[in-house]
Amino acid sequence: MNEREYLANYDKHAFDAPLLTVDAVLFTYHEGILKVLLVERSNHPEKGKWALPGGFVSESEDKTLEDTVVRKLKEKTGVIPPYIEQLYTFGGAGRDKRGWSVTICYTALIAHQACESHIETVSDVAWVPIGKAEKMALAFDHKEILRRAHGRLVQKALYSIVPAYALPETFTLPELQQVHEVIIGKPLQKKSFRRRIEQADLLIDTGEKRSEGGRPASLYKMRAKSGSFTFVRNLEL
Repeated sequence: MNEREYLANYDKHAFDAPLLTVDAVLFTYHEGILKVLLVERSNHPEKGKWALPGGFVSESEDKTLEDTVVRKLKEKTGVIPPYIEQLYTFGGAGRDKRGWSVTICYTALIAHQACESHIETVSDVAWVPIGKAEKMALAFDHKEILRRAHGRLVQKALYSIVPAYALPETFTLPELQQVHEVIIGKPLQKKSFRRRIEQADLLIDTGEKRSEGGRPASLYKMRAKSGSFTFVRNLEL
């Protein structure tokens, strides 16, 4: 039997297969705090509980797992993040009452202004402060997923300017430092932070300024692929 014959007769249903889903942990920065996007489940199991947005992989609709994430986010929240990063894979016999299940989790940051109008039109979707969300009785094992995603984001904020994705397209250096500090949970030295950012040449000066109560502050935007840059030493040092 050659490979073509083997594949023609192969029965993929001959073996047990777990339920396969994706889940997304989307963060934003709003009203001076970090928030996470949650949806209220309308169906069993765990009906009525808040959960991370996600759903089942579709063999007919999705070519990749990233396709599934984007499709489910669009269906459930109307939000499409500027990037998506795979976080971790969770699986086991006890995480879903419907059976042995595996979920591939993704995470991203998005500017609140970029999705505010979409979220306001969906009654069962909300941006929840991270401190509140981590204390809620979330569906399935989503509290553990959220905890791991939050930890990853803190590390990203220490070694990169990924937090800039939570800001509008143009922003000031004080705004960038503030979102880093909110995510990290402690203040950063202003002069050191500015020097590290400028030396890495990660931002483009737009030539525009915005008044912030004192003298006007310059407005910047991210260079292409700046989000993938990592500092040799973390920004606390």
